[in-house]
Amino acid sequence: MTELTSAPVAAERRRVQVRGVVQGVGFRPFVFALARDLELAGWVTNTAEGVLAEVEGGPGAVAAFCRRVAADAPPLAVVEGVEHQVLPAAGGTGFTIRASRGGGAARTLVSPDTATCRDCLAELTDPQDRRHRHPFITCTHCGPRFTIVTGLPYDRANTTMSRFPMCGRCAAEYADPADRRFHAQPVACHDCGPVLRLLVRAVSGISGVSGVEERPEPLAEARRMLGAGRILAVKGLGGYHLACDAGNTAAVAELRRRKARGRKPFALMVRDLAVVEPLVHLGDAERELLTGNRRPIVLLRRRAQGGDQVCAEVAPGSPDLGVMLPYTPLHHLLLGLPGDPPGPSALVMTSGNLSGEPIVTDDREALERLGELADAWLTHDRAIHVPCDDSVLRVVAGEVLPVRRSRGYAPLPLTLPVAVDPVLATGGDLKNAFCLAAGRQAWLSAHIGDMDDLATQSAFERAEAQLEAITGTVPQVLATDRHPGYRSTGWARRNAGGRPVRTVQHHHAHIAAVLAENGADGSRPVLGVAFDGTGFGEDGAVWGGELLLADYDGFRRLAHLAYVPLPGGDATVHLPYRMALAHLHAARLPWDPALPCTTACPDTERAVLARQLERGLNCVPTSSMGRLFDAAASLAGVCHRAEYEAQAAIELEAAAASWAGPLGERWSFAVHPGGDGPDRIDAAPVLAALAAGLRAGTPPALLAARFHDAVAMTVRQICGRAREEHAVDTVALSGGVFANAVLATACLDGLRADGFTVLRHRLVPPNDGGLALGQAVVAARHRSSAQPGGTNPCVWPYPAEC
Repeated sequence: MTELTSAPVAAERRRVQVRGVVQGVGFRPFVFALARDLELAGWVTNTAEGVLAEVEGGPGAVAAFCRRVAADAPPLAVVEGVEHQVLPAAGGTGFTIRASRGGGAARTLVSPDTATCRDCLAELTDPQDRRHRHPFITCTHCGPRFTIVTGLPYDRANTTMSRFPMCGRCAAEYADPADRRFHAQPVACHDCGPVLRLLVRAVSGISGVSGVEERPEPLAEARRMLGAGRILAVKGLGGYHLACDAGNTAAVAELRRRKARGRKPFALMVRDLAVVEPLVHLGDAERELLTGNRRPIVLLRRRAQGGDQVCAEVAPGSPDLGVMLPYTPLHHLLLGLPGDPPGPSALVMTSGNLSGEPIVTDDREALERLGELADAWLTHDRAIHVPCDDSVLRVVAGEVLPVRRSRGYAPLPLTLPVAVDPVLATGGDLKNAFCLAAGRQAWLSAHIGDMDDLATQSAFERAEAQLEAITGTVPQVLATDRHPGYRSTGWARRNAGGRPVRTVQHHHAHIAAVLAENGADGSRPVLGVAFDGTGFGEDGAVWGGELLLADYDGFRRLAHLAYVPLPGGDATVHLPYRMALAHLHAARLPWDPALPCTTACPDTERAVLARQLERGLNCVPTSSMGRLFDAAASLAGVCHRAEYEAQAAIELEAAAASWAGPLGERWSFAVHPGGDGPDRIDAAPVLAALAAGLRAGTPPALLAARFHDAVAMTVRQICGRAREEHAVDTVALSGGVFANAVLATACLDGLRADGFTVLRHRLVPPNDGGLALGQAVVAARHRSSAQPGGTNPCVWPYPAEC
């Protein structure tokens, strides 16, 4: 009898292309281990498009590989797509990692910088480990990525670590598939990595010429100096910080004076959550943000009573403290490891720059530009290729709200609900971030800053070129704001190079941004509530208190805050008492000498202002909700002079948040039908009630709470009227005013109670930091009607009435 045997299963070979954030995150080592586990032969390499592998073996093992390569990817990886191609079997055994392939258009995604992982922290604190107290410890799961990349594919040669040849032990780890540092590009140790230095400002000679001298034991000396009240410039992942002891009132006040910071709050870096828990209210969402691998600054609501580790000078007048935990090994060492001599457990950690300038990244520039700000420089020789400020987030109504999207998030793309042709959107002039988009992906830059400074404009140009390079996106059209004086708009026109330039109305872009990040395909319009400080309106006025019927293709203005004069333009932004008096004038309410805003305005200025308002001299009309918040803050006696953007509104929110009792009386805006035009929202009744409350001795905190309540009730009212007329039951909230947690929560709760679906920001900021996303989607939809080399107004499907 002949024994039957099954025929051997023929080997199968497939080429597998993986796209996404798959370089710099340990993806090739993962593929190597997966292939060996499945007993597959082949190879893997980095390319400009991502990770490319060929695998050969049994059909079941090959199929498992193709399935698990996405499902079991490393923690920092973001797999955007996996493509398979069947190839003829080639034979062979073993699996190898090949050298990266250069050339071709870049299509892969670079990982953001990531906080030090637990394994590296354990080694950092272990006296027996060879990387004990190594300030640059890293592995495939953590450390610098985006800020050190100089080209693609992501290999050591294409990073700023290329100047540091690996020692024998590091090279062995790098080449060992079983090691956590297998193909970790920034790998280094005490013997072969960057060198930490402390440069201290010194005065030499009779002439008193200032210079710097290097000190031994840089970390120990830096901690000693911080404990003694000195100010240090500390080189981080994406730029320099200025640091001082957050519990030392004199040191914080001196840093505020040197940086020309005014009363703007400083951010804190604390050793651990135990330090900050007595100071702020911490929920589960805030804890997760603070301890995750991105480590942003998180705005946390302050407790009424706190400890003495953070002095009042850190955030005067603010309802929040901006807190982050250390995210580099250098930060952990600076705050102290177990057993270290006592030192500050909370540090002010603010961007290393003068107010209004971009963050400093270059070492020589740090000595020059920060020369009058710092007493010493804790620096090193690993270069920063891409500037990247800290991200800022807060939790509103239980959900994350970005305030600044930068380190830890850039350059991760957002998935678009609609496909777009390649477009570059330049954003606005405040809190600038630009956007590149193509197909179903949009890449927002890291935070650039305010474009009124030449250095910031230069930083914009460098960042734009770098993002084009690493995404392989060549824009066919440019999008920008309609404001004729914006520097971002001027840049777009100067750099069009014959490509179409599309201008997008400011508040339409805000609403389009929130639609895009919420996955709306634009097939149905929404009610867009756009509240901010300023935006160029279709009628030449300054808009900012708008209800729009909008989709990606256009908008119709349904209602707006009634126009009031903005006397003196931008000067009034810094003097809320002028805005209060302008609002009282428009409401035909007297400038009662007993009102705080009246007494805050000098007599001679008040007389000139009265004539200016009566004659309409240099008075641009504005519908800005941000300016109404300024007016209410001054009228309530909370803030009369703003030393930084939105200070008056922030302090008014702080007052409202501090009121824990019942509201009692509730105020209402008047809404006047607009006939063929938009409805007008009249603040006069609320201002009159606020003034009456002051005269009656009502506490400012209660007045602030009633004002916030009145604004939220008006949002419900105007959206309710619009739903009846236009049969639209989705509301989108955007604009910088909605960074106000008290107002945003009240609007969300009220609108949802009224049966609305509410779209809000979770991925990009509601302020102008998210503007470019909306510009990109709107402009890409209109590309076919744009004229080469110039602007072309959009043809709206709805009348853009004013």
